[in-house]
Amino acid sequence: MTTIACTQPGCTGSILDGYCDICGSPGGPAQPPSGTPSGGAGSSRTTPLAGHVPGADVSAATQPAGIGSSVSTVSRASNRLSSTALGSARALSGSTVTRRLGTSSKRLRGTGLGAGLTTIPPIPAVDASEAIMKNPSVPEEKRNCPSCGSPVGRSRDGQPGRTEGFCAKCRNPFSFTPKLAPGSLVGGQYEVAGCLAHGGLGWVYLARDRNVSDRWVVLKGLLNSGDADAMAAAIAERQFLAQVEHPLIVEIYNFVTHEGAGYIVMEYVGGTSLKSLLKSRMKAAGGRYDALPIDQAIAFIIEILPAFQYLHDLGLVYCDFKPDNIIQVGDAVKLIDLGGVRRLDDLDSAIYGTVGYQAPEVPTVGTSVASDVFTIGRTLLVLAMEFRGYQSTYLTSLPPVSETPLFQTHDSLYRLLAKACAPDPADRFASADELRVQLLGVLREVVSDKPGAGAAIHSTSSLLFEIPAVSDETLDWQDLPGLKVDESDTMTGWLRTVSIEDPAARLEALIAAPQASPEVSLATANAALHAGRVDVVDSAVADMLNTDAWEWRAVWMSGLAALARGDAPAAQSSFNAVYGQVPGELAAKLALARACEISGELDVAESLYWTCAHTDANYIAPSAFGLARICSGRGDLDGAVAALDLVPPTSRAFTQARRQRAGQLAASGRGLPALSEAMNSIDSLTIDAKDRATLSAAVLDAALHEVRAKGAHPEILIAGLPAAEPSLRIGLEAVYRELATYAKDREEKVHLVDMANSVRGWTTQ
Repeated sequence: MTTIACTQPGCTGSILDGYCDICGSPGGPAQPPSGTPSGGAGSSRTTPLAGHVPGADVSAATQPAGIGSSVSTVSRASNRLSSTALGSARALSGSTVTRRLGTSSKRLRGTGLGAGLTTIPPIPAVDASEAIMKNPSVPEEKRNCPSCGSPVGRSRDGQPGRTEGFCAKCRNPFSFTPKLAPGSLVGGQYEVAGCLAHGGLGWVYLARDRNVSDRWVVLKGLLNSGDADAMAAAIAERQFLAQVEHPLIVEIYNFVTHEGAGYIVMEYVGGTSLKSLLKSRMKAAGGRYDALPIDQAIAFIIEILPAFQYLHDLGLVYCDFKPDNIIQVGDAVKLIDLGGVRRLDDLDSAIYGTVGYQAPEVPTVGTSVASDVFTIGRTLLVLAMEFRGYQSTYLTSLPPVSETPLFQTHDSLYRLLAKACAPDPADRFASADELRVQLLGVLREVVSDKPGAGAAIHSTSSLLFEIPAVSDETLDWQDLPGLKVDESDTMTGWLRTVSIEDPAARLEALIAAPQASPEVSLATANAALHAGRVDVVDSAVADMLNTDAWEWRAVWMSGLAALARGDAPAAQSSFNAVYGQVPGELAAKLALARACEISGELDVAESLYWTCAHTDANYIAPSAFGLARICSGRGDLDGAVAALDLVPPTSRAFTQARRQRAGQLAASGRGLPALSEAMNSIDSLTIDAKDRATLSAAVLDAALHEVRAKGAHPEILIAGLPAAEPSLRIGLEAVYRELATYAKDREEKVHLVDMANSVRGWTTQ
């Protein structure tokens, strides 16, 4: 059979059954793709690594630039802003820190599932008997040597390729013929029913467990060796998988041998893999790649992340994560194919990975929690968009923002993926839980951006930040959300005993702390800020970053200090760096928005304010006031009014927003309709009587001048009065006399009475 190469740019795959076996693009007569309804069919491109992926030049892959270095064509995106150096970038620039401490990831244990924020259509379970392959065979295009990865078993001189033989390159044997026939009894217990799929370790079989109620099980090859001692050692080595018990992970029942081969016996999961789901969507779209809706793609990953945290807590790494290995059954998901799972301290056994998903450092330094995080990020991107070149041009990097609409639309998602897939493993999320918490925040943003989501905005408690204060005029550093205390810090108990309110005295007490810790440094910096000692803040920040170059909380304090001293560019750089570290946190976006507003990056500030206002009820007020300031500065009255209208009646800031709305309309110069609307803005408010009278006086005075200049419009009511000269004079006189009762001295009172007399009707007759 002649191999047909995929024609998609950057793809190295071959056309199989009408579709590319790598990118899934159409390349011939489309045929229904075969699903993976079993407990562990791997990709044929999954190959064992002994320090290298056969056929893949990992070292030559394009490396992604640092966060913020790609210039987006969308001016509202924040990724083009400069950032303070954090993590490995800071360590390489002079710090002696060379490893990730992960000080803040221990407390990032998510609560609740991502799918609770959106809806994923359920998929019915696949009956086991219907999943059996009728004619089990491996297409020639997928026949590769299990030892070196070279093509084997290919057609030659018109003769079909052999399914068994020896590799011409390494001389090791290969076989693509099923070893187990229907009816075979494996381990004296498991009766084979047929083949389910062919994976990286050979055929995957479906069988009946004759000892346990004839339940369906899956048999997957563990080792093909004629050495009985090697077989026994391999099985003993994999016994730890039987201890893995988690509702999101396929269950391992047993390990057995049969005719010189070892098999892992696992739970049968009658679902559909996400890879099969993507293929089905593409077929339904007429051969056009149809990615999952972004909220569903994120929700799938959020659902499966607790399984990774469970494995990592056991000292295990999954290694070979990809869309093939997530099965959806009904409205639940499961992680399948544990064939590549290994211990974190395992330095000897073969590493299994898939080109395009595997972290760049794995061939040289091995697997880790960070390498698992990398595969998760890559899988999310493959689910969410047509990621062309992910196994070639962008083997270990992300495509440019300027060429990726998904990144331009969802800036927070780009920041999250840039961190999850960072070239340096130390720059990635320190744990699956840390990733999950931030991904939940990104999902909330994505869901809030959907049509009709505005009415469902609710408040969400952050694990890292307090809620912001409300300020209608400005958003100072004191109004930004405070950092929540890390309860795992060794000095948290002592800090609770420091109840001194005076900032200067509190600062002295904190400087004399009996022991240093991150929370002591943060508390010292905070007290120094309130005491006006920015120099002490800088010192505390430097100490924290010299200890942990990835400590974004120190950079947060540095940003607050920059705002306090009026250095907007420095604040912008700091908050932009924090945003990159915690992309799911609205606090970082609000702070960056304020810094951008001050420094003149108004498009970015507006976009960030909008995101905050539409994602969390706690952030509506400060964001709405920020949007109103920007719109007012542009002379956009309608935009300012619309921004202030975002503040709901249930907010503490509602009165402030309505008063500001009234003031803007009153000063707009748009005539009587605007003045009428200005008074309507505060009509139902319970506000200070003097404030109401002051605004009423300004509106009625402006209305009187408008009527005298352009004529009366009695059909328009202003504070309940027809827009005609007699009624407006009467109303304005009454307001001036009311204001006189609030005068602070005789001179002011006489002035207000004179103003009242000047507009009396008889005075002008």
